[in-house]
Amino acid sequence: MSYIENTLMSDEKIIFGTKPHWIIFSPSVTWLIASLLVLVFGPELGLQSTIIFGHKIYAIASLLAVCIAVYYAISAYIAYISSEYAITDKRVLIKTGLIQRRSMEVFLSKIESISASQSVVGRILQYGTITISGTGGSKDPFNYIPNPLEFRRKVQEEVEKTNPAQPNNKQ
Repeated sequence: MSYIENTLMSDEKIIFGTKPHWIIFSPSVTWLIASLLVLVFGPELGLQSTIIFGHKIYAIASLLAVCIAVYYAISAYIAYISSEYAITDKRVLIKTGLIQRRSMEVFLSKIESISASQSVVGRILQYGTITISGTGGSKDPFNYIPNPLEFRRKVQEEVEKTNPAQPNNKQ
C-alpha cells in the first residue's frame, strides 16, 4: 500500500495522483547511447591501437559509460517508485525519497498559491515544477511533475470547492 493511501484521513478521497515524469530516466539513456557510440565509432576514431590493462581503450570507455548508465537508471527507478503526488478532497500530499524521505501535506484551506513552471523542453515533454505556498510562508518546490498545469488546475478546483467564494452582501 502506498504512502498516500496509508495517510488518508477517514472519508478522504484521492482526486488525482501521479508519479514523476519519465524524463528522470534521461541521464541513464544518454549514458547508454554514449556507450554505444564509443563502442561503434571508437575504432574509427583511432582508439583501437591504444591498449590499457590488455583491453582497447574504447572498450573500457564504453564499459565505463554503461556502468554510469546503470547507476543513473537505478537512481531514477528508486526515485520513480518512491515518489508520489496526490490531490485529495482535503489536502495536497507529496512524498519523495526512499531512505531520505521528504513529504509535504497541505490542507487545501491553507494553500495561498500554487505555481507551475516549465522550461522549453518541459513544455514540449509536458513536465515541470510545482511550487505550493502555504500559510506561514512555506514554499515547497517539487520537480518533474507530469502535466504541471493540470496538477495546478486540479488543486485550484479542489481549493475552490472547499472555500467557495463568498457572495458580496452590499447594502
